[in-house]
Amino acid sequence: QVQLVESGGGLVQPGGSLRLSCAASGSIFSIDAMGWYRQAPGKQRELVAVVAKRGSTNVADSVKGRFTISRENAKSTVYLHMNSLKPEDTAVYYCNALISVRVGVPTNYWGQGTQVTVSS
Repeated sequence: QVQLVESGGGLVQPGGSLRLSCAASGSIFSIDAMGWYRQAPGKQRELVAVVAKRGSTNVADSVKGRFTISRENAKSTVYLHMNSLKPEDTAVYYCNALISVRVGVPTNYWGQGTQVTVSS
């Protein structure tokens, strides 16, 4: 069974920084793309950033220049480094990963979500 466990959310003032972490565990054969999504109250879930297995990244325009995504393949972990946070970044942030438990069968997995609140 595969699990994604997130950590690092919390309350931060505007202009502040946070780092989210997400570690995958379980019976994992390989991990392809890993990423972060967010969902604010009353809004649809949206992509924040994604990183491929070999390190190429894609970051949403709304956070470009402020957020960066990285991963440590040896630890099956993905990070979201968030700087210059704004109140509009307030949301539940979800980790996502495309994981194969055996050859040729990739499955989309989600973390439980971690709350990020940007407020003074």
